[in-house]
Amino acid sequence: MNSIDQKLSEIKKNKKLGIMTHVVVGYPTLEKTVQIVKTMAECGADFVELQIPFSDPLADGPTIMKACEKSLNNGTKVRDCFKIAKDLSSQVSISLLFMAYYNTVFKYGIKQFIKDSKAAGISGLIVPDMSIDEEGNEKFYAYSKTFNLYNIQVISPASTEQRLRKNAKIAKGFVYCTARQGITGVKEELNPELSSYLKKVRSHFSIPLAVGFGISKKEHVKALKKHADIAVIGSAIINIINFSKPSEISKNVVQFMKNLDSK
Repeated sequence: MNSIDQKLSEIKKNKKLGIMTHVVVGYPTLEKTVQIVKTMAECGADFVELQIPFSDPLADGPTIMKACEKSLNNGTKVRDCFKIAKDLSSQVSISLLFMAYYNTVFKYGIKQFIKDSKAAGISGLIVPDMSIDEEGNEKFYAYSKTFNLYNIQVISPASTEQRLRKNAKIAKGFVYCTARQGITGVKEELNPELSSYLKKVRSHFSIPLAVGFGISKKEHVKALKKHADIAVIGSAIINIINFSKPSEISKNVVQFMKNLDSK
């Protein structure tokens, strides 16, 4: 069984909303990345996205783009991301996922990237610009199945019924629903059409729904409990890092995670 299934089973059993947090590997440093992920795991995160930094992250807003840029300027390489994942997989019990853009996967070698991800303890891949229409040539999903990695499909409010049906046929683990069209980034209010959008998604998918893009506070998490299974928190975590002294990052991440409790 994939560890994502195990974690989803725990979430369902405990009747809670799962939490997936996000880091850019190498930001602010490789050492701090390990520390931050361990802190989030200790604070109740169920999944963590380890984003492999990329020079042109199309789905990301300014916060994550700048984190990617700083990580790359620090000299972070793809091989560093595999090492960090392997180190973390032996230290935390949560599910780790790589978030990457397809250019990175393609340049590394599709089969090798998936094989090395599995060896590093990764359970799932989030590659938002990998089109399922290209599978005939790329074999991305086929290789993922071979190595028991879940490809997390990403959909948006702009996804048509046809695209939803197509994605539902191959989706594994959970489906990542962006709360709005556009890019990542903290927002004060959730999309007022979110509930109807997620209801439409549920009519096509039998697996749990994760919702990201703009989720940043307790009120958002509380609102999502009625409609989703997992809340995804990305830019808000990066902002904590941005505005913290290096010595206070872990403490501030702990406080932020505690403040997300919607009870």
